[in-house]
Amino acid sequence: MSGVAEIGWDPDAFERFYREHVERVQRFVARRVEDPYLAADLTADVFLAAVDASAGYREQLGTPVGWLYGIARNVVAGERRRKARELRANQRVSGRRLLTADDVGRLEERIDAEASARQLIAAMGELPEGERAALELVAVDGLSPQEAAQVLGIRVTAFRVRLHRARGRLRSQSLQLVSTPEEAIS
Repeated sequence: MSGVAEIGWDPDAFERFYREHVERVQRFVARRVEDPYLAADLTADVFLAAVDASAGYREQLGTPVGWLYGIARNVVAGERRRKARELRANQRVSGRRLLTADDVGRLEERIDAEASARQLIAAMGELPEGERAALELVAVDGLSPQEAAQVLGIRVTAFRVRLHRARGRLRSQSLQLVSTPEEAIS
């Protein structure tokens, strides 16, 4: 047994799980947001959601990392939807727990380190949602095709088709970006 189901009721199991996965989750979030306070909040939200969902975890459906990335993806997507309600988000700032200067510094470093990944994600924004998600989970987050298929809730074969299409579209976009009138002449 992976121990994931135990994080919902065993504080020691949760602490072990948290320590094992917090850096991966922080990197996942830092690739998608630029605000260190928001990154800290979303990371905490991912683990709260994991505790709530732990009883439903099924080891035969995939790894704990894939399961946790699926939760993180849903949490980040939920935040993006809430971003439209900017006034409400500003009101939440006052209720956040205070971060130490070291916490903010570490999160800023992590956010800076993930800047190129955020640029890649922005470029991938032109892809259809399913293809973009497939490419993002493998190329940016480093998941295996099996884990990424688990995150998206699809079969591995369908995932590989999406990934192939996404790579093809990005290659053709790259060729269009590289082709300049000067290159055409030479």
